[in-house]
Amino acid sequence: MAYRISVDTGGTFTDVVVADAAGIRAIGKALTTPDRIFLGMRAAIDVVAADIGMDGADLLAATDLLIYGTTRATNAVVTKATAKTAFVTSRGFRDILVFKEGGKFDPHDYSVDYPPPYIPRRYTFEIDERIGAQGEVVTPLAERQAREVIETLKARGFEAVAVCLLWSIANAAHEERIGELIEEIMPGVPYTLSHRLVPIVREYRRASAAAIDASLKPLMQAHLSQMERDLRAAGFHGELLVSTSVGGCQHVAELVERPIQTLKSGPAMAPVACKAYTAIENLGRDAIVCDTGGTTFDVGLVRDGSLVYTRDSWLGRRWIGDMISMSTVDVRSVGAGGGSIAWIDPGGLLRVGPQSAGAVPGPACYGQGGDRPTVTDAAVVLGYFDPAFFNGGRMTLDVAAAARVMGKLAAELGQDIERAAFSVITIANELMIKAIHEITVSEGLNPRESVIVAGGGAAGLNIMPIARELGCSTVVLPKMASALSACGMQFSDIVFEQTRSCVTLSGSFDFDGVNAALEAIEARLGAFRRDLKGAQNSTARLELFAEARYRSQVWELDTPLPVRRFRGQADVDGLVEAFHQVHDRVYAVRDEGSQVECVNWVGRLSIMLAAPPAAVESAAAPYTPQADGIRSAYFGDGGRVETPIYRGTALRPGARIVGPAVIEEPTTTVVVYPGMRARVSGAENYILDLA
Repeated sequence: MAYRISVDTGGTFTDVVVADAAGIRAIGKALTTPDRIFLGMRAAIDVVAADIGMDGADLLAATDLLIYGTTRATNAVVTKATAKTAFVTSRGFRDILVFKEGGKFDPHDYSVDYPPPYIPRRYTFEIDERIGAQGEVVTPLAERQAREVIETLKARGFEAVAVCLLWSIANAAHEERIGELIEEIMPGVPYTLSHRLVPIVREYRRASAAAIDASLKPLMQAHLSQMERDLRAAGFHGELLVSTSVGGCQHVAELVERPIQTLKSGPAMAPVACKAYTAIENLGRDAIVCDTGGTTFDVGLVRDGSLVYTRDSWLGRRWIGDMISMSTVDVRSVGAGGGSIAWIDPGGLLRVGPQSAGAVPGPACYGQGGDRPTVTDAAVVLGYFDPAFFNGGRMTLDVAAAARVMGKLAAELGQDIERAAFSVITIANELMIKAIHEITVSEGLNPRESVIVAGGGAAGLNIMPIARELGCSTVVLPKMASALSACGMQFSDIVFEQTRSCVTLSGSFDFDGVNAALEAIEARLGAFRRDLKGAQNSTARLELFAEARYRSQVWELDTPLPVRRFRGQADVDGLVEAFHQVHDRVYAVRDEGSQVECVNWVGRLSIMLAAPPAAVESAAAPYTPQADGIRSAYFGDGGRVETPIYRGTALRPGARIVGPAVIEEPTTTVVVYPGMRARVSGAENYILDLA
């Protein structure tokens, strides 16, 4: 039998999902091993193999497809653990990365210093050359000077080079020549040319993307290559794909050349899973996905049954972080997860995160030397976990250690230990609610009109009070919730994007330039599909977009093209109307008297790996299950309550549970708060009702 395996390596746990032709068979978790990622992956594979009655080596040998997602690239950027990278640019543009896009999140807050550039200014090198906006050579490339600069880079031990010259998108000759010189003088040293990576106007965005991509190449090339070698040595002979930030996946070879696309690759899969589970449960086409891991809380959207994309994706806060400049699934993250550390600030206020205990040493209750209180330790103190059944009984929690660190925090706060632990959960809730507000209310979406799909190992602890605060009446918590991103990989497509720049106005439309850009995009996408192994006969979908705006606006909106090529004014009018509709949906404004300016043209090719899920109807009669035990748990003002405990593996479709209650799955725990209810759907997912 052929299997599909998906792997998501987070900051604390590595999740593995195994599926066959009939669907998902099993999930498993193991602690992430940062030094050698395959060790944690193999441990989780052994867990799922045992669940389906196999040996880990036999399962790998019988697997046709393995999809891998990781936070390694994101963590490297955030912790500044990337390669020593040089930035090469045109004379007079040394400060592209310093100025960023000139904004500040709070312009009146003078307590926060303006951040340093992604690549230090002392690592920036200018070269005499100039290409004009129409592609004309204004100043020839000073090749002798370029050689001297690259010799200097070699002598100073730079490990990667990012090149961004002004108007290289109009004429790439100078960037290409610098790339040739790098290969000649610094053979084997990776480099990124901005016009190849993101051929768009706005030099900061190209420069930022090139800088991030180049800095990740040494790390991710080594990481992905080692992982593939370890997998092959362990007996895996199938197809290996890596998930990307656009909610799809690609081959390792492509991502080694463009490692920037692995940023947010794990979290980007949660909305893919969300889309699938709302379809399975037939609960509408708008949803909020909340993925609570050990380190972060990630939130994304599904609108009208489709993923929401953005090209304004920042690593860090907007304006002061670093711009990815690539199309990504719109996922926002905050440092609030099961491993987030609770602490008291100098003003005496309780805080949670963004620091995390991670996998090593982990929360104090893991018994690996952690000595600071975390959200997981708080849940142990509150009685939400069975210490002997954590991760299906594969880990035994140290209750005394959790009580010790929470007791110390409670003493500093002047509270009893249970009140302090509940306060930690409450503050974590507030951080998560704020993140949801930023992607919903701040973007004009009423969360009351959406269903929530919750995932991640820690999702069940607090998703019900979060939904109540938001006004959402229904939450879907999938049976496989603890591995939501890895489940998303099972439903994902192979996705590849191409972009070309051609600035034009609707009133003086550049038919030849636009059609040439679209021709080049489709040619590159066609070549990608032809070269893709094992998917030649799969269903493919091509989507074309314009990044457009009203004239004199600053930011663009993705606008689907009504035609493949523009033959006359009627086609342009169709594009203008499509933009009016998009602008009206986002901003509730149509400015029909303004011309529409198109800046960039985008093509997205999606190749289907698996059939989309269908709704599952249930004819099961409702029933009230018998509790498997009773445990004292704390729910705030009501104090400790004798709480029924249910084992999720014994619950059948139709089960109805009234809170307070705790449902224990092997890899997650669902806390049903007083006054709330849970039921098991026909697809064996949990539908949490807050009414």
